Amino acid sequence: MAFVRLTGVTYFDPDSAHDSYVLFTGADSVTRLIDLTGEVRHEWPFAGVPPRVIDPALTGGRLGDVGVQLSPSGDPRGGIYANGTVGQLTWSGERVWEWGEQAPGGAARQNHDWELLPNGNRLLLVTVPRAVPALGPHVVGDQGLYEVAPDGEIVWEWRAGDHLDEFGFSEAGWKALRDTVARDPDDPWGYLELNSAKTLGPNRWHRADPEGVFQPDNILISSRKANIVALIDKATGSIVWRLGPYFADAAGSQHQRINAHKVPRPLDQISGQHNPHLIADGLPGAGNILVFDNQGGAGYPPAPLGIYAGSRVLEIDPVTEQIVWQYTAEDSGLPSWTFFSSFVSNAQRLPNGNTLVTEGMQGRIFQVTPDGRVVWEYVSPYLGRGVAGEPEVHEPRVPGVDRLTTTPLVYRAQAVPFEWVPLGAPRSPHTAVDLRASAREGRTL
Repeated sequence: MAFVRLTGVTYFDPDSAHDSYVLFTGADSVTRLIDLTGEVRHEWPFAGVPPRVIDPALTGGRLGDVGVQLSPSGDPRGGIYANGTVGQLTWSGERVWEWGEQAPGGAARQNHDWELLPNGNRLLLVTVPRAVPALGPHVVGDQGLYEVAPDGEIVWEWRAGDHLDEFGFSEAGWKALRDTVARDPDDPWGYLELNSAKTLGPNRWHRADPEGVFQPDNILISSRKANIVALIDKATGSIVWRLGPYFADAAGSQHQRINAHKVPRPLDQISGQHNPHLIADGLPGAGNILVFDNQGGAGYPPAPLGIYAGSRVLEIDPVTEQIVWQYTAEDSGLPSWTFFSSFVSNAQRLPNGNTLVTEGMQGRIFQVTPDGRVVWEYVSPYLGRGVAGEPEVHEPRVPGVDRLTTTPLVYRAQAVPFEWVPLGAPRSPHTAVDLRASAREGRTL
């Protein structure tokens, strides 16, 4: 029996949703801009990890520029080694900047995140194949950051393997990390799998304490495999603030963590998290950290997670380190396991206080109000073939383990203001649309 999947816009309450365009790369490796009715308004034939429409304030006022990955490297290891060239395209597809051939090793190896900085440089999260002394003689996928000038010169560099003693690993954690690297030094996703890197930008913590750690140029990073969110001091390279890898409730049950609703409360065990970032000035919750807490298996040693698999979105006060808001499926009146992505995904705060959530493993993008009401929902109809859910076709590295599968995966979506692209605001329906009961545009997997 074929499985029919409902795709496209399944629910839209225009009176409660924040109206914008939404950008994402489908599992078919095409980047699309849609409106809230699900209509594709523009597309580029490239994948982005992540794709991002750039604020015109950073492009000299030009509308609709997008950042994507432009070519593969041909590295047979795949994963975070695979990207050859990263670049910036105009609305019409003209290449205005690209970087890769001049990178160390002849490939950008950009993965998981990037940012165009106010000074015109780009912050790139990259893979650095090298032996890390603290982990033994194996050449591994270390992760690092490059700040690249417009002419391609690397003007600042940071490598995670030089700072492992600042990550807070226990003795058992160090043993688990070293054993993992020794067992699989060619892991195509790296031993830490850093999955985000974002400068803090202007923020209320810095205004209150100009000498403190929350300097606008400091960089917030996330290690999915180590359950760590950390802040890099741009001036020294040191880690000056950190969440994880371990939490006081490590012996507690996942069910209690996922479904706890009282806030504020101390942050408990995050696991496999994605895209922690400081909510920008001018948005509700400005200065707090928003993070998609996957609750997927991760950690050195592995975090105890229990059997009630469910993800959550957390808003965290970085000074008190308390959860001040969260979203789980139970906030929408559903069992916790109905909202779950063990990897990929992200969350973005919107101007009206809603949050745009990418439940990436399912290809689902939705808007939720502060009280947990889903007011817009879209399921990507764009399928692809990949290894272990990752939308990049290459031969399995371990035959019989990583097999090619069909996936609707969306890594990260972006709400794009109308004024950032040369389209203007679309006309939207004036009544709520609920299509969940029908199989309109359903795809057979």
